[in-house]
Amino acid sequence: MKRKYTYHVNNKKISREIKYIPFRYILAMFLTILEILSIMAAVILLAIYVPYFYLLILLTVVGVVISIIASNDNPDYKVPWLLFVIVLPIAGFMLYFLFYKRKLPKKMLNRIEQFNSSLIINDESTHLDLKKEDELVSTQAVQLCKISNTHLYKDSKTAYYKCGEEFHEALINEIQKAKKFIFLEYFIIEEGMFWDSILKILKEKALKGVEVKVVYDDIGCMMTLPSNYYKKLKKYNINSVPFSKLKGQADGEFNNRSHRKILVVDGKVGFVGGINLADEYINKIQKFGYWKDSALKIEGNAVNELTKLFLIDYYSNDKKAEINFEKYYYFYEESKLENYIVPFGDGPKPIYEYNVGKTVIMNMLNQAKRYVYITTPYLIVDNEMLKAIENSALRGVEIKIVVPHIPDKKLVFEMTKSTYRLLMKKGVKIYEFEKGFIHAKTYISDDKIAMIGTINLDYRSLIHHFENGIWMYNDPTIMDMKKDFDDTIKESLYMNDIYFKDNLLSKFIRSVVRIFAPLL
Repeated sequence: MKRKYTYHVNNKKISREIKYIPFRYILAMFLTILEILSIMAAVILLAIYVPYFYLLILLTVVGVVISIIASNDNPDYKVPWLLFVIVLPIAGFMLYFLFYKRKLPKKMLNRIEQFNSSLIINDESTHLDLKKEDELVSTQAVQLCKISNTHLYKDSKTAYYKCGEEFHEALINEIQKAKKFIFLEYFIIEEGMFWDSILKILKEKALKGVEVKVVYDDIGCMMTLPSNYYKKLKKYNINSVPFSKLKGQADGEFNNRSHRKILVVDGKVGFVGGINLADEYINKIQKFGYWKDSALKIEGNAVNELTKLFLIDYYSNDKKAEINFEKYYYFYEESKLENYIVPFGDGPKPIYEYNVGKTVIMNMLNQAKRYVYITTPYLIVDNEMLKAIENSALRGVEIKIVVPHIPDKKLVFEMTKSTYRLLMKKGVKIYEFEKGFIHAKTYISDDKIAMIGTINLDYRSLIHHFENGIWMYNDPTIMDMKKDFDDTIKESLYMNDIYFKDNLLSKFIRSVVRIFAPLL
């Protein structure tokens, strides 16, 4: 069932259909809720009718509380769970057993472990080169490569795109050149002008024998694609899988989503950034004012890391397929440049033992000498990240953060605002992009270090989701990113006592939502 709505583009009135959630997703959510309620009901009935069973419940609550306190998890994550377990004893500990630990299917874990070792690069000399240039920066690269199972490259070129419109043009240009394969992985793909322009070329390439594979997140595309869209793509000779297909199980399947954005052409060219394949990202429609986003193109041996990430996600969700990863890797003759880049992936435990994106950002903050500039759609950080930002500001490092002025989610925007006052008091400068919604995820420091990718400053990105990014040092692109940041500041409102005012009610709402932010 659908209904129409209207919006305006260049003063023209355009009609479009609103898509409702397909039945498969409704059924999966219903089954999940039913499973949770059934287990809770069984526990409650046992407590009522079985003598002394309530003592077992009490002991379980105590055990869960001790387990949460003793765990190595972030304290910000522990607090709301402790509240749940103590205030709602039965419901609380049942939800704890179902959702506290972010579970992943064993088959997925085994395939990921198998594929992770498919790309082995000897980058020791590259690390030594960086260490000679800047020993402190080299420690960032060493740590990042270790915790994300990736490599440092000095033979790859980059190009920066400051908006979705520029990215769209570059993307189309590159996929038109494809001769062997095209890989795409996106959190959101939505039928419309943007995706249709890409799909048209993909179908043409597939007919000519180019291998085309697509991964899209099953929940991310819940309201943007038909529930069996992979079957439709198969008719065009395009192989596709939804990432972590929703099955209606009471476990971590709602949390462990792929927020990655990866495009690889022939193993020679790759794209990363914040841009999904939907019309608002290139401003063909405007839901929240002008949509400001960014992307990065890389060419060279570093593209192989993106190929590996894509193939891991594709084949860990297509459990029947067998694959020879090596045939998709393309190696240029070594021609060292002056820049250093590290393409990396991030995701939940146990695949990634450490929070990779968070580590990258905190290292930049802790080692910065002059400035750190950040653009992010959300600013919902834990106490550890908050202190890292504050400490950098207190050291005299200029910290500027740009967030949206027009939010896409009002409750989430209130969480973002809850951090304003804390940071402003320490000297952090916060700006709201006045023209609309900024979705770019860029981090720049001291004209020499930068990171761009899919990683927001929120719990979803830093803890739950599969993400990816590019860390750069001494890359000419960094100055392009800085110029774009400076231009964005000119179109943003500086948050001070004139523009940002608190009242008692807003302070209360923001305090409450901040407590439960780690669970959202």
